[in-house]
Amino acid sequence: MNATIRTTFPRTIREIEPRWIPLPDGRRLAARMWLPDDAEANPVPAILESIPYRRRDGTIFADATTHPWWAGHGYASIRLDIAGSGDSDGLLLDEYLESEQQDICDAIAWIADQPWCTGSVGMIGISWGGFAALQVAACRPPALKAIIPCCATDDRYNDDVHYMGGCLLNDNISWGSGIFAAISRWPDPDVSGEEWRSKWLERLEKTENPLIDWTRHQRRDAFWKHGSVCEDYSAIKAAVFCVGGWTDGYTNALLRLMEHLPGPKRALIGPWTHVYPHFGTPGEPMGFMQESLRWWDRWLKDIDNGIDQEPELALWMQEDLYAHPMDFRIGGHWIGEASWPPDTTSRSLHLGNGSLQDEPTDLIMPDHTTPLLCGMSGGEWCPRDGGGVGPEFQGDQHADDMMSLSFDSAPLDEDLTILGTPQVTLRLAVDKPQAMIAVRLTEVTPDGHSSRLTFGLLNLSHRRSSETPEPMTPGKTEEVTVKLNDVAYRFRKGNRIRIAVSTSYWPMVWPSPETVALSLHTAGSQLLLPVRADTVADDALQPFEPVEMASDHGSREIEPSITHRERTTDIATGTSVLHHVEDTGKSLIEDIDLIVQKRSEETFSITPEDPTSARTDMVRIVRAERGNWKPRTETRLTFACDVGNFHITATLEAFEGDNKILERTWDEKIPRDHM
Repeated sequence: MNATIRTTFPRTIREIEPRWIPLPDGRRLAARMWLPDDAEANPVPAILESIPYRRRDGTIFADATTHPWWAGHGYASIRLDIAGSGDSDGLLLDEYLESEQQDICDAIAWIADQPWCTGSVGMIGISWGGFAALQVAACRPPALKAIIPCCATDDRYNDDVHYMGGCLLNDNISWGSGIFAAISRWPDPDVSGEEWRSKWLERLEKTENPLIDWTRHQRRDAFWKHGSVCEDYSAIKAAVFCVGGWTDGYTNALLRLMEHLPGPKRALIGPWTHVYPHFGTPGEPMGFMQESLRWWDRWLKDIDNGIDQEPELALWMQEDLYAHPMDFRIGGHWIGEASWPPDTTSRSLHLGNGSLQDEPTDLIMPDHTTPLLCGMSGGEWCPRDGGGVGPEFQGDQHADDMMSLSFDSAPLDEDLTILGTPQVTLRLAVDKPQAMIAVRLTEVTPDGHSSRLTFGLLNLSHRRSSETPEPMTPGKTEEVTVKLNDVAYRFRKGNRIRIAVSTSYWPMVWPSPETVALSLHTAGSQLLLPVRADTVADDALQPFEPVEMASDHGSREIEPSITHRERTTDIATGTSVLHHVEDTGKSLIEDIDLIVQKRSEETFSITPEDPTSARTDMVRIVRAERGNWKPRTETRLTFACDVGNFHITATLEAFEGDNKILERTWDEKIPRDHM
């Protein structure tokens, strides 16, 4: 990546670490702040990023590229650890609790009241930080004027890491393992002083395993509605700049926000996965720092810079996508849309005998049962989440397509551009009351390479509602519609459009409790594509500036990182095992003399004829070292099932050097609820 690294800025700055932010109840939250040197004499607006990922030894490297840059352009830029994380007081019990939102509102009020602040505050964040920005904006703290949520969602049940279309995602279990490890980590004695150990022990003894609660809530109930701003978009009055990428797991939410938010709004969606756009991959990064500054200047400084007169959406129109687990490529160009939803026309392609065609047919396809190994080329639901570097993208879909019901168009006689939400309507019957389907839209090149452009999942018990699921009646034909993830794509002349339908998609999706036979009626079954024409908004879109950022934080590699992913098959039983290892290696954060290392291992196993053999095992080992101070946690988590229940077992061990100071275990059986 070519980037301009800035070390000098229009305003000189100083760094304050730690910057303690007091709360009304006496607790303190730990922050790192970058502030223009003359802010006390010439106050500035503030930008707040509030996340649990440890400002001091976690996100310190990425933080250094952004916060000093904003500060140097006339802002107080603050990176806050939420309660129970890093050195902050309190406990971190779960995602997005009401107490977290209240803490941030209190922190915003304190920031706005400081002599170096003008009283205007913005929030930014990616993933958890994006969620926090949306949720706090819905609380309407008076000083919060603008937000930039990146890679976040408005609906915690239907469009988050936990469930998709009412189907249980394995990423839910991976993230459950990740948060389980995160909430049990230690404060730094160089910041927290002698209290560090008592604060750590309180975290170790009182925090629980959030995955257990997530699994107890398998419907879209009040548990998930909390923190889902789609419950009332009108609550958000701040100006919202939505940012994401088509390869990320959260793009749909950004476009729903653009449709429903009442106030000033803007969207930027590139080809990228779960990263800030100035690190953008796959595809090309762009000058996000400059673009974010334009947003802050307009809504925090009231500078009339014209950004609110430009097209509301800047979107990457993808083309020539090449699916490969490591060498994943996307071509394309930027387009503009004045507003959302876009002005598109619909094109229907009807399902035939293995074909997609302009005219409908009336056939009953032979009963189909998808092998449980279908999905092995699907990649991760959110590839490269959290900075992963391994082969996490989708591969050539040909093998998965062959295990599915597949329907191909004729070679296209001209390019076809789509933008929006493809929908697939199916008239189907299944032989079990509980079943799921995965529907994928792919582009197939003349040499047979199949690349997934978008997909959708549907737990058939959730076909009418995820709040009140209903089992299927075996053998009864019903019509269901699956909305695929939003997409912008230009199919190339000479390539084919393919729809693939399967009754399993492992290891992305947890399988139904029994193998399912699917009967598909082609009459009434169709693909509906949102076809886009070029618009004047394309010409009105301003070109983006090249990548620019501040310099990274100083560190030195002591041991190299390791990433490894392999699939093995037991010849005797047919059991397939996917094993993934990521180890950050050892890095020395030089200015605080701290060595850090994280290791994760994930194992997904299944036997082809037995959906109850599905099993996920997770290990997280986190360690730090400064002289004789050597804290370490090791967490292990297993998620398994039988026909009627999910089984979760977990252990947490904490060490000081070689001395184990605590061990806790969990063993839960949770009934499957139409899942």
